[in-house]
Parts: sequence; structure tokens; C-alpha cells
Amino acid sequence: MKIAIIGGSRGTGAQLATLARDAGHEVTVVSRSGTAPDGVRTVVGSATDASVVRGAVAGVDAVVVTVGGAKGVRHQRTAVTRAVIGAMREVGARRLVVQSSLGAGDSGSQMPAPLRVLMKAVLAKPLADHDAQEAAVTASGLDWTVVRPTGLKNSPARGTWRAHEVGDGGTLGGSIPRADLAAYLLEVVGDDATVGRAIGVSS
Repeated sequence: MKIAIIGGSRGTGAQLATLARDAGHEVTVVSRSGTAPDGVRTVVGSATDASVVRGAVAGVDAVVVTVGGAKGVRHQRTAVTRAVIGAMREVGARRLVVQSSLGAGDSGSQMPAPLRVLMKAVLAKPLADHDAQEAAVTASGLDWTVVRPTGLKNSPARGTWRAHEVGDGGTLGGSIPRADLAAYLLEVVGDDATVGRAIGVSS
């Protein structure tokens, strides 16, 4: 499979790029700095630049967006995701997987009550960005999946996770290792049963 990762220079995206490469996939990473794991194709430039994104997603089987926020930039995730959606439409790419956050959209009910209150108080601006990002994704007309992780940590992979939609009931935990989230994202990319679904994930 040919996979483009938008936000693959570090964090979860870099771990996903490494896992996908090691699994035999052809991986392209968009990186403003030009930084990316060894053995993957790198497209250097801003992920909000339409020409840069088109060059990255042309001819791929799937696109994964794992970008974070940018200091001093309002709704950076949304801007990047809209640029990606536009580029995918132009080149005819269909499969889109977007990393959002638990607490976005209607997923607050999946969080333990104390964490839900804390998220609303402390992370209101990032969650507003994720809300707008998810709205763009669900209106895109593409074959999308939204993945909503709980808090991310850099601890070693556990190799297990819990993944539930809002309607499944119950709550998810407070965190997940980035390595496990990356493994779950790679699983989702190839799973057509996740198309059109927003899925919360935690350890």
C-alpha cells in the first residue's frame, strides 16, 4: 500500500511511518523541516500549501493526518486537514484517516467525568480546533475515519488498546502510548469497516 502521512516528522506520525515502512508499505511523509524516518519518501514544505500536499498525496492509497497544533496559529489542525481534503479531491485519492482527540465532537461521554471537566477547562482551544477539523472531515465526501485518542505518552508500546465508538457505551482510559496509537492507525488504514466512523482509543 502507498501511504502519505501528514505530520510524520515526529511523534505519533513518525512512529506510524516507521511501522508502515517496516510492514512493507511505501511511505511518504510531509515535513516542513525535511525530517523523517529513514527509508521513507519526504516531501518538504508546509502541509497547508496546496502544491506541497498534492505532490504528497498523488497516487497514494491512503492519507493519514497526525498533525498537532502550532504555537500562535489558530486552528492549525483544521487548516492542514482542509488543505489535505482539497488536494485529495483534486488527485482522486479517497481514503483518509485523521487523528483527532477524545473530547472532540460528541465523544465527551467516553471520558471519565473528572477528566471531562479538566479537558473542557484546560484544552478548550485545541478541542475547538479538533471540532472544526472533524467537521471538515465528515463533510469531505471521502472514505474517512476519525481516530480519537486519549492523552498521549511516550512510554513503550503495550501492544493492546481499547477502541470504541460513542454508541458502544462505557468510558475509555486516560492515556495511550504513541507507539500503540501508531499501530492502531496502521490497522485502521487497511480496514474498510472503519470508514465513516469516529473511534475513541485508549490503553
